[in-house]
Amino acid sequence: MRIAIDASRTTVEHVTGTEHYARQLIRALLEDHPQHITLYFRDTPPPGLYLDSALVQQRVITLPRLWTHLGFASALWRDRPDVTFVPAHTLPIFFPGRAVVTVHDLGFKYFPEAHPDMTRRYLDWTTRYSASRASIILADSHATAHDLTHFYGTPPEKIRVVYPGVDPPPVTDVEAVRKKYHLPARYFLFIGTLQPRKNIARIVQAYARWREQHPDDETGLVLAGGKGWLYEEAWIEGVPNIHLPGYIDEADKGALYAGALALIFPSLYEGFGFPVIEAMHCGTPVIASSTSSLPELVGKAGLLVDPLDTEAIAKQMAVMTDDEARWFQLREAGYQQAAQFTWEAAAEQVAAILEAVATA
Repeated sequence: MRIAIDASRTTVEHVTGTEHYARQLIRALLEDHPQHITLYFRDTPPPGLYLDSALVQQRVITLPRLWTHLGFASALWRDRPDVTFVPAHTLPIFFPGRAVVTVHDLGFKYFPEAHPDMTRRYLDWTTRYSASRASIILADSHATAHDLTHFYGTPPEKIRVVYPGVDPPPVTDVEAVRKKYHLPARYFLFIGTLQPRKNIARIVQAYARWREQHPDDETGLVLAGGKGWLYEEAWIEGVPNIHLPGYIDEADKGALYAGALALIFPSLYEGFGFPVIEAMHCGTPVIASSTSSLPELVGKAGLLVDPLDTEAIAKQMAVMTDDEARWFQLREAGYQQAAQFTWEAAAEQVAAILEAVATA
């Protein structure tokens, strides 16, 4: 069996969830499920990025524009693999043979205003096309699987839910990281891009409500991450003890989680919320939305809230500060929940799917 994999998203400098997914899943496939695999890149990968194996070929296609639809597609016509795997939404327009594609989320359908118009139109068209052209679609969650059927009429039998793995972030010196980013001794944490979909305004409103009920508690609110499309300074105006450290170095994320009293993640929509599992790995209890994919991920190991109800969010924040026994119970349950999400398990499922598609 000869497998072609689009690895073009794995060499970027600042890795987001999609790039991390592609990188880690490819690593697990190469290490645990050896096959004749060709990886296709935009840029020359750094040494050691992937396992060095006689079964694995790496090809760099240097094309500044239309890489997927021209460069990658041309290589597939030349190489004629048994199956093509694209771990990030977009299949080439014209290419031979069967394919498997991962669709991570359809947030652009729920929040079209959060994307520039041309970007939204491209995402909509490519997702619709990829879902139609692929033999099998991988969805990061049952919520995304439902969205594919709802918005594009994708038959459920074409969809396989494969949860990504979530690596435990290494926890370095918590105190050193706190000082590096000038954070308070105790803090609630949000981590992610600061944009409307992440419900930042209501997180701040809930924190302000919690402060009214705990006037002598100096616990701060840390909103970690870059300011995204449609970020508004008004979200945080007039509320003291809010900290915006900006982009967090990957090496510091574990200590940032571990130093937090709780992760506050009442996002309005998530195809798969990596931060909730990462926080659990680090022993940090989670408050998350009762919508989209987050209930699947959190299970009974965290506190779920209506993301539109700031009073409910504030009430759960009070649980984290006022109920020590509950805090420890959530911490222990989080460790067990997070342990279920491994790249080995994801790679095993994906390898079986690729083989089934290639030999159909």
